Amino acid sequence: MYTEIVMDHFTNPRNVGEIENADGMGEVGNVKCGDIMRIYLRINADEIIEDIKFKTFGCGSAIAASSIATVIVKGKSVKEALQLTNKQVVEALGGLPPVKVHCSVLAEQALKAAIFDYAKKNGKAYPELEGFDPDADDDHHDLIEEIGEF
Repeated sequence: MYTEIVMDHFTNPRNVGEIENADGMGEVGNVKCGDIMRIYLRINADEIIEDIKFKTFGCGSAIAASSIATVIVKGKSVKEALQLTNKQVVEALGGLPPVKVHCSVLAEQALKAAIFDYAKKNGKAYPELEGFDPDADDDHHDLIEEIGEF
């Protein structure tokens, strides 16, 4: 049911924790399942993500998705990080059961929410964040039809 990669990131999550005085912090949740993800960013003057931490309150898939998302974007520029999609998160995990695909969406949105916070604090604008609402109350459980099964 779960890939070895999912189980590895669930049992040995990378980049867990908080960053004091983070340059950006984003939190998103899913009203149906109760998963909550919070991502903290430390971004340098060249807009490189030097450090990233997460705290996730949810299932093993949510923890694994948070962990792999932080691994993927650590050391990348903000613009590169904004290109991360939930599909890439699922692919990096070697797949997720269809009912758990919404966890990958939460990881993507928590990262965007953290970058949104960074942009707001620093007077920056990124076209990738146009129309993004970190406070949107979305239900991501029906995304399987949109992105297909993995």
